[in-house]
Amino acid sequence: MKSKTPRIGLALGGGFARGIAHIGVLRALEKNNIPIHAVAGVSAGAMVAASFASGASADEIQQVALSMKFRDVARWTVNLLGLAGNDRMITFLARLLKVNRFENMKIPLAIVATDLAKGKSVTFHTQGDVIAPIRASCSYPGLFLPMRYQGRILVDGFVSMEVPAAPLLQMGADRVISVSIPNQEGAEDFGNMLSVVSRCFQLMSARTENSWRRYSNIVISPPVADMSWDSFAGASRMIKLGEEAAMAAMPEIKRWLALPSPTAPDPKTRVLTSPIQST
Repeated sequence: MKSKTPRIGLALGGGFARGIAHIGVLRALEKNNIPIHAVAGVSAGAMVAASFASGASADEIQQVALSMKFRDVARWTVNLLGLAGNDRMITFLARLLKVNRFENMKIPLAIVATDLAKGKSVTFHTQGDVIAPIRASCSYPGLFLPMRYQGRILVDGFVSMEVPAAPLLQMGADRVISVSIPNQEGAEDFGNMLSVVSRCFQLMSARTENSWRRYSNIVISPPVADMSWDSFAGASRMIKLGEEAAMAAMPEIKRWLALPSPTAPDPKTRVLTSPIQST
């Protein structure tokens, strides 16, 4: 029987400004002509995933990222539910996306947010508006106001699904590349509420890491742990580090293209953690 080309899915995790490193991963995939059949994102990864799925190249996404500032996506407010609204993200995403509906995406796209009331992830895909789900997926608790959308109160997708590998299997992918932005290192001075909330999420994600790794064949982790959550000024360095981390995993990814795809996805398969760390 003739083997078919593996269907590769790309899962992009959260990381706020450090999620800019995802662009470097995209650049490495483009340079090596790796076909991506589906892409999913949470939080910062949702913005990059959507722009890529809409048809934007790594260079085009980088042009926007290099000039990005916190005020491009946030407006400070006085509200008991959060410190900022992200309505400015509507204008920002108009610059970033080539199309703004799921059914018009060049590559099938999934965006994951968290239903605050039910405590479960919500995956948006197939059809409908993309902007509101991205805003919801980026609504980091404590910093951004929750999003009210389609009868739900939604917050950051990172809360329920740190890296959206599982939805890609449901979208037909049989091999999954997950990109995980590492937690910030050396944060011992908790001088404000956000630093405390961020550290709590780091502890939570460390305890639930296996819940997404078991659906991943390769995990790429750009070494940006020394950079702060709002380090937009370091965009060029983060993109470079993302590309280097992806290039370290490229030999294994290219081997997939020379092999027949599995008859059914094996969610327990984990081939490689990049950079160069067997699992």
